[in-house]
Amino acid sequence: MKIISKRETSSRKVILITGGARSGKSSFALREASGITGEKAYIATAEALDDEMRERIDQHKKQRGKDWDTYEEPIKIGGLVKDIGNNYHVIVVDCLTLWLSNLMHAGLNITDAFDDLKKALDYIGKSERALRIYIVSNEVGLGIVPENELARRFRDIAGTLNQEIAEIAGEVYMLVAGIPLKIKEKVK
Repeated sequence: MKIISKRETSSRKVILITGGARSGKSSFALREASGITGEKAYIATAEALDDEMRERIDQHKKQRGKDWDTYEEPIKIGGLVKDIGNNYHVIVVDCLTLWLSNLMHAGLNITDAFDDLKKALDYIGKSERALRIYIVSNEVGLGIVPENELARRFRDIAGTLNQEIAEIAGEVYMLVAGIPLKIKEKVK
């Protein structure tokens, strides 16, 4: 499945940050994005479905501080990025893996959602505005082969999505134990 055409998107504006769970991806994305002058947006794909998750979300909001506008959108991130892109200098999307899980759980058409994401990234690439987008996504392909069909399908789709975004991204980082490793950089 080909999701994004690299010729249509400016690679200097998209940064992919991947790694395992709790590897420091989100902290790294926020630290890097916080260094950019201008308006900042954080798109959270998590849903507060229980008390523990509500508490986590509240804590994360406090950690980001008042410099960040937070948008909670579990499904339509492509449309949201396109809608708010002109208002910000930097956007952090956290995270694509949870977004994919939300799509699958809701039984939505994943190809259509990928197409919306592609359109948003194309929009960013063509924009005259100095907008950068940091995309956080889990690397799920480093473990054993999942034992059930749904888990294998999730792993396969997440892997494809990460590969496609990495292809068009100007920079790709892998986080291991909180340490960022730059694994791709396009020089223009």
